Amino acid sequence: MSARSKTNITSDPTRGAAATPVVAVDANPASRSVQTGTEVYAREVARRLPRAAPDLRFVFYASRPAPFTEPDLTVLPGRRLWSQLRLCRQLWRRRPDLFFAPSHVVPFLAPGRTLTVIHDLAFERYPGAYSRGALAYLRLTTRWAERRCARLIVPSQATARDLTELHGLDPARIRVVPAGGGEPPGSRPTRPAARRRAAQLGVDRPFLLNVGRVEPRKNQLTALAAVERLPDLLLVCAGPPADLDLAARLARSPRCRVLGRVDDADLEHLYAAAEALVFPSLYEGFGLPVLEALRRGLPVVTAAVASLPEVGGEAAVYVRDPCDPAELAAAIEVALGDRERLRRLGRRRAAGFTWDRTAQGIAAVMREVLS
Repeated sequence: MSARSKTNITSDPTRGAAATPVVAVDANPASRSVQTGTEVYAREVARRLPRAAPDLRFVFYASRPAPFTEPDLTVLPGRRLWSQLRLCRQLWRRRPDLFFAPSHVVPFLAPGRTLTVIHDLAFERYPGAYSRGALAYLRLTTRWAERRCARLIVPSQATARDLTELHGLDPARIRVVPAGGGEPPGSRPTRPAARRRAAQLGVDRPFLLNVGRVEPRKNQLTALAAVERLPDLLLVCAGPPADLDLAARLARSPRCRVLGRVDDADLEHLYAAAEALVFPSLYEGFGLPVLEALRRGLPVVTAAVASLPEVGGEAAVYVRDPCDPAELAAAIEVALGDRERLRRLGRRRAAGFTWDRTAQGIAAVMREVLS
């Protein structure tokens, strides 16, 4: 990890056309302590870009050190409006050939070519899930990215459709590069060990796992209502509570355990001990927990909405109405009764989604923009 400014990336106006293009990357999401979908995306892509594009030179910027050694970060200390102020000042000093943001925020005064990933338009589909300030910021920065970038990367056809239908973007400007996460996991805990660790976390019965922020869009209340229709099962929610009132309502049920944010090791134990993943989200730009469960051979019950069928394919069990507890409970029973077939299909399906492929797809769009 580096806390210095890397002076070797200074733009030289005299360099010839054969000079290696320099790409500055906002890796700040990867350095956050809470790692949800966007943060994992930034971390995994940043790790792989140098190998995916050896013809480009990458410089990764963050506001704080990160608990990993790859890639090497140039730390620019700062807090509020870091990307708009501190990072932007550095971009003007160094003048890279391209600026890339793994999330949608492109500094308003960024120089030169820019490229970003718009993960979803959840704030347009479900504006009530956001505070007034957050909603205004998301709309402003997303619209700016759409205006500023010649090309836009999205992780799914569903997000591409939203950009054209809700924001009127020309489909020719959009490039679909699916996210990764389907690689076979490394060493995994045995099921007895996983169950022991789950018991230490307060999960003392067979359970269905839900992974992600606790918020209305993730629809954990319907998941709980479905679980309460089934005997001898708990719902375990693993993810930071974005809505404290909702988290409290869930926690009051004797059939639910709200664990909050868990570290990677505990999440691995929960995946290994769970009976299935139940993920009735109302909207997802990609749906990383579905892919994480499939690659571990865990049966998946999810909703046939937005991008989720793109990820799950034939390897998941779907409900048409994610807000119908009876339909969801019936789907859970189907998945539990067909777990061996779903296990095989899930691992095969997940193998098609890797972070290496994601990085290669992003690198191809970078070359397109640079040319």
